[in-house]
Amino acid sequence: DKNALHLYSVNGKYLCSETLKEEVSDLCVTGEHIVMGSLQGFLSIRDLYSLNLIISPLAMRLPIHCISVTKEYSHILVGLEDGKLIIVGVGKPAEV
Repeated sequence: DKNALHLYSVNGKYLCSETLKEEVSDLCVTGEHIVMGSLQGFLSIRDLYSLNLIISPLAMRLPIHCISVTKEYSHILVGLEDGKLIIVGVGKPAEV
């Protein structure tokens, strides 16, 4: 119950919050989405305005240390604890 994601407006008005089951290790805001990685090894994508999950979390099996999204928003780069770099394609299979 101690991990939560809070959303505020640019003016500092509280908008909403979401309780998280995982401990967030890194996050990246891209367009209208929040891409988050956790120490429990889950990659999550949430809507920026409602904080709802867009897809069910992807299990990476190791703690995630860093996340980055390419300029074209076509791939998510995930750095894991053991030094591996996982590249996740975004979009429809034909686009990836």
